[in-house]
Amino acid sequence: MTDATAGTLERGKRRTAVSMVMLVTGMVCLGYASVPLYRLFCQVTGFGGTTQRAEAGAMVKPVAGKTISIRFDANHAPALPWSFEPEKHVETVTIGANEMAFYSAKNLSDKPVSGIASYNVSPTQAGKYFTKVECFCFSQQTLEPGQQVRMPVIFFVDPKILDDPDANDISEITLSYTFFPVDPEKG
Repeated sequence: MTDATAGTLERGKRRTAVSMVMLVTGMVCLGYASVPLYRLFCQVTGFGGTTQRAEAGAMVKPVAGKTISIRFDANHAPALPWSFEPEKHVETVTIGANEMAFYSAKNLSDKPVSGIASYNVSPTQAGKYFTKVECFCFSQQTLEPGQQVRMPVIFFVDPKILDDPDANDISEITLSYTFFPVDPEKG
């Protein structure tokens, strides 16, 4: 083998090694970025029943005569010693109007317990039209032993739902929460 051939072969090996390192680095970066990117995608599109979030004071005009039923669902992980339920299970609301619903939670244990709620709506295509203005689910909740609290959620159903052919047959939206325990030391 000549020196020129050996040099070309060595450069090719280095190029391949650098390409593989760059590929692996890119894959690791994509892996770390995938969760926040997926969360952002779901928030923007309502994919998977992810609700929208509006600033307090956001105004949408109610649509007279257009209503939709909202079903409220409450769950909690078995490891969370709470009772958790909606105060009303179903409510008919005016599309575009700010509405308020309450959930009730009680700590059944003899020590302070923290929890955080995950949420979604179904059918999933309603997610991009279901907008929360204020919600207990935006932050961690800590209940003292035996403490019972009412937790509000302020929301509206965006009138754009009426113009979406994929959502025109929706007559009921289910808002579902599941509370999970949080170790306050770990955040």
